[in-house]
Amino acid sequence: MAEMLETGAPEPRALAVESNGLNVIDDAERRGRPSQLFWPWFGANVSVLGLSYGAFALGFGISFWQAVVAGLVGIVFSFLLCGLVALAGKRGSAPTMVLSRAAFGVRGNKLPSLVSWLLTVGWETVLTILATLATATVFERLGWGGGTVTKVVALAVVGSLIVACGVLGFDLIMRMQTIITVVTGVLTVVYIALVADQVSWSTVSALPGGSGQQLIGALIFLMTGFGLGWVNAAADYSRYLPRTASSRGVVGWTTFGSSVAPIVLLIFGLLLAGSSTDLSAAIAADPIGALAQSLPTWFLVPFVIVAVLGLVGGAVLDIYSSGLALLSLGVPVPRYVAAFVDGLVMIAGTVYVVFFGDEFLGEFQGFLITLGVPVAAWCGIMLADVASRRRDYADPELFDRRGRYGDVRWLPIGIMLVATGIGWGLVTNGSADWLTWQGYLLEPLGLGGKEGAWAFANLGVLVALVGSFLVQLLAGRRTVERQESQPSRPARAKVS
Repeated sequence: MAEMLETGAPEPRALAVESNGLNVIDDAERRGRPSQLFWPWFGANVSVLGLSYGAFALGFGISFWQAVVAGLVGIVFSFLLCGLVALAGKRGSAPTMVLSRAAFGVRGNKLPSLVSWLLTVGWETVLTILATLATATVFERLGWGGGTVTKVVALAVVGSLIVACGVLGFDLIMRMQTIITVVTGVLTVVYIALVADQVSWSTVSALPGGSGQQLIGALIFLMTGFGLGWVNAAADYSRYLPRTASSRGVVGWTTFGSSVAPIVLLIFGLLLAGSSTDLSAAIAADPIGALAQSLPTWFLVPFVIVAVLGLVGGAVLDIYSSGLALLSLGVPVPRYVAAFVDGLVMIAGTVYVVFFGDEFLGEFQGFLITLGVPVAAWCGIMLADVASRRRDYADPELFDRRGRYGDVRWLPIGIMLVATGIGWGLVTNGSADWLTWQGYLLEPLGLGGKEGAWAFANLGVLVALVGSFLVQLLAGRRTVERQESQPSRPARAKVS
C-alpha cells in the first residue's frame, strides 16, 4: 500500500500467501502526500452499482431534485466522516479498528470490532450476490441459460475468485485493483453513452415530490450505502502517510476522492430510473443485471465481465478487511485462515439470498440500516475521540491492555450500546421480515408508530451518530487528557 500511495501502483511481488496480520507501519515506511489518497478512494467507489442507487433513492417516493439534494448531502457528508476518521491514521500507524482501541480499550474494542466484521462480511456477501444475479440475467438475455444451474456456476466462480484473492493477501489485491479501476471507469463511460438516449427529461421532471420525512429517509439511506460503509476502514489508507502530512489535505482528498464518482453515477442513475418505472422495478430485484436490459447485444459480454470484476474487486477488499476484523476480535488463527472462514460465511449468505431469499432491495435496505445504526454510534465515538486528542497515538500501547489506553473502557461501550438501542427503535425495515421488531420507539415518542410518516425516515442512524458524538465529546475528554499526559513507556507483551 505504501508503494501505491507513492507511485500509484504497488511494486510487483511474487504470488504468495501473506502471513501478516494486524501490522503497525514503521515511521521509516510512511511516505507520500495527502493528494495521493484520491486514487485508492476513487477506485474503491467507481462501480456501475452507483447507477442503481438512483432507483433506490426514487423508491422513497421523492422527486428528481429532492433525490439530487439527498444524494449530494448524503454522499459528501458520509465521506466527510471517512475523511475525519482518516486523521487517526495519520496520527497513528495501525488499522482503523486498532486505533479504535484508544477510545474503547484494548479488549473493550472487541465490540466495535464485531460490528466491523459483520459490516465487511455483509458487504462482501452483497457484492457476491450482485455478481451472481448479474451473470444470470445477462446469460439469459444471450440465450445461454439463466436459471439455477447458471447461478450455481456463477457463484462457484465468483466465490472462488474472491476467497482465493482474500487468502493470498493485500499485495495481490492492490495489483488487481489498479487494472479493475481503469477498466470499470472506461466501461461506465461507454455504458452512459449507449443508454443516454433513453433518458426522458419530461418524465423525470414530472415525478411528484415527497414529504420531508421521505427526503430524510432517502438521505440517510444514501449515507449508509456510501460513506458509513467505509468509516470502519477509513484510516487504513492514511496510516501510510507521514505524521507531518497536512490534516486538511487528508480530510479533503479523502472526501473528494470518495464522493466524485458516486455523485456522477447517482445523478445519471436518477435520470435513467426516473425515465422508466419498469427499470426501477427491475433494479430492485437485480441492481446490476437490470442495467443490461437496454444494452445492445454486442456489449453484453463486456458489460458482465467488467461489472462482475468491479464487484469482485470490492468484495476482495472487504474479505481482506473482514479477516483483519476477525483477528482483532482475538480469534487465534493466521490472517489467511480468517479470510477463508469469512469466505465460507459469504458464500452461505449468498446462497440464502439468491436461492431462498425475498426481493433483493428489501434485504439490502435491512442490512444497511440495521448495521448502519451501530456503525454510526461507533463513528460518533471515534470522531469525538479524534477531536479530543492533541498528540499522536502511543502505537505500542494500542496492543498493551496495561498501557495508557486500558483494558476495557466502559463509558464508550455503554454509549455505543445505548445509542444502538435507541437507534434501532427509530428505524423500520418493513421489506425484511426478520427486522419487523425495529421501530419500537416510534409510537411512544409520538412519531406515528411503524406505519406513520416517520416510519421510514431512518432517524435512528442520525440519532446514534450525533448522540454518541456529543456524549463522548463531553464525558470522555478528561480520559483523553489523562492518556496524553502520561509519558511514553516501553511496550509490554502484545495483546491483539
